[in-house]
Amino acid sequence: MASSTISGPGSGYDTQAIVKALVGAEQAPKQAQITNEQKKATVQLSAVGSVKTALEAYQAAITKLNNASAFNGLAATSSEEKNAKVTLTDGASSGKYRLEIANLATASKVTTAVNAEGASGKANSTDEDQTLTINQSGKSYDVVIPGGATLQQVRESINTQLSSQGISANVLSDSNGARLVLTSTTMGEGTDITLSGDSQLAVGYDKGKAPTNAKYSIDGIEMSSNSNKITSAISGVTLDLLDTVDITKPTTITVASNTDTLKTSVQSFVSAYNTLMTAINTQTKVTATGDASTTTAGALTGDASMRQLVNSLRSELVNGSGAGTMTSLAQMGITTDQKTGLLSLDDKTWDKAVVKGAGDIAKLFTGDTGLITRMNKATSSYVGTTGTLATRATDLNNKLTDLNKETDDLTRRMDALQKSLTAKYTAMDTMIAQINASSSSILTTLNSLNNPKSN
Repeated sequence: MASSTISGPGSGYDTQAIVKALVGAEQAPKQAQITNEQKKATVQLSAVGSVKTALEAYQAAITKLNNASAFNGLAATSSEEKNAKVTLTDGASSGKYRLEIANLATASKVTTAVNAEGASGKANSTDEDQTLTINQSGKSYDVVIPGGATLQQVRESINTQLSSQGISANVLSDSNGARLVLTSTTMGEGTDITLSGDSQLAVGYDKGKAPTNAKYSIDGIEMSSNSNKITSAISGVTLDLLDTVDITKPTTITVASNTDTLKTSVQSFVSAYNTLMTAINTQTKVTATGDASTTTAGALTGDASMRQLVNSLRSELVNGSGAGTMTSLAQMGITTDQKTGLLSLDDKTWDKAVVKGAGDIAKLFTGDTGLITRMNKATSSYVGTTGTLATRATDLNNKLTDLNKETDDLTRRMDALQKSLTAKYTAMDTMIAQINASSSSILTTLNSLNNPKSN
């Protein structure tokens, strides 16, 4: 039967439906192939991005551990943290020290004369620009003060221009008025701030107390510092002086062996490695169900670059370069799961190993030939903007771009095909209509001949 919607006038068939079906049959398999390729490339792109992110996080995590303070098995304490705090750096060794603090390092602070009009009072009462020159430690900084500028405006100008030089300004106000106060983050003797120039702020200012060095002693040896952060007095130890110490109650600084610190660092390495391997496993594993039709593979299953990356990581794990009693991870209780590739730390083996050679454990992980350095070198070609994973991501993005172009090209071809078929079927239907019209005319003529009218 003819279509009840749109039918050809000659044939009675729905020619538009026929054209649509023919175009669809031509387009569907090709579009399905493109769509599958797009889906595959998108999934792989996401997987590569996940591995790249995990690898960069791994490198960042282990790099933080690549120093003696992380693996030296030492801990530092201060008996009076309100007076002094202590942290460890490279080169620290066990010891106990008596710290006495006579006075702290101070910074210069100068105050301009009181302006009775307050913070909004004019710092430059003339109509001409003035220059305030701030001098410290042999350096001079000129601050231009426009005519009519207020103390508040001068403060903002100084802070904007000189904050990077460690010089800052503020306005203090009371019932007498306001004054500009200049301070510095630079401490110690000889760092006095002085004011000069043709600015009225440089007249009659209060120089305040002269800056001083920190005076302290370690085990009775008197020392001096132009800062309250002491980094060179004790090798590998940083002292933050916070307050003076009563000579009858000195602060005791203790640097002692602490195997908990060492174990925490080793466990941090294990955790960072396992996080990376888990990310790789997620993208490369095959989930077997016992039925080939439902077994699924990861986005990067069988990927050559993933195999090379995993092999590089595992190679460094077994490539011992330690010294003394520790030459391998297995000796300290770190083993690899043969199925997952993840590491685990056995507490019993660790406890025995740390007694024998805590220092040797540190050497296995740190230094120019240590495991952490080797791991970073082994994986360096995979990260960065030109690394293997970034290049792979670029290739996949380019592939997606090409597939989008293929979709556009296919759409254009199908549009052209639809127009062509529509034209052909329209012409065919028109021809049938003409034939039907001619046939009807002939039949009418024949019928009239067979049935002549009587006179």
